[in-house]
Amino acid sequence: IPACDVSDLQGLELLVLATAKVLGIGGYKVGLELAIPYGLKAVVDTVRRYTNLPVIYDHQKGGTDIPELGVKFARVVKEAGADAAILFPFGGAATEESWIKACQEVGLEVLVGGHMTQKMFLESEAGFIATHAPEQMYRIAAELGVTNFVVPGNNGELVEKYRKLLERILGEGMFALFAPGFISQGGNISETGQVAGSNWHAIVGRAIYDAGGVLQMQDAAAKLTAQIAPR
Repeated sequence: IPACDVSDLQGLELLVLATAKVLGIGGYKVGLELAIPYGLKAVVDTVRRYTNLPVIYDHQKGGTDIPELGVKFARVVKEAGADAAILFPFGGAATEESWIKACQEVGLEVLVGGHMTQKMFLESEAGFIATHAPEQMYRIAAELGVTNFVVPGNNGELVEKYRKLLERILGEGMFALFAPGFISQGGNISETGQVAGSNWHAIVGRAIYDAGGVLQMQDAAAKLTAQIAPR
């Protein structure tokens, strides 16, 4: 899943043009750097010129506000044409439930994250998030029917931990993991793949869009996808 954290629509267009037909590309993650200046609809429309692969909107971080805003969030994301939305429900259980249900009701696929990739994230490592909180977030989401989860790809031990948690709730092979945190953040795609299970997606940004021109981005994407599904 290319993370489309480029600065303008022209850069997005070149990134999608370069990668859309690479075997193993499963969709595109778009976020604030494009959505704020250009609007999410224009961003989705740019991707759609070249592919019908899913467009995943990362609100960075959606699911942290009051429960009532979930309905408005879901409506505008759906109207913009996105296929899915990423939520990190740090706003509590009531917000998590409300935002998930709101997205489900309008037909948006939901990806729920609970553990981010940066250092000093959990309380146990001098961060602000209670150490047990990510497990609660994943559990609530799974019980609400979510089957797609974002986990920290630069920490294989945590990927395995959360995979096993979700297997206990949903069953083996009944969900998919999406993992950022590779290359520039220290994660190794092949190593994470050994603990992520059979259904997972690596989210990669700079290693693709900073590779150079169209041919260079295409080559970088092909090499990265080969680490998941060798040809």
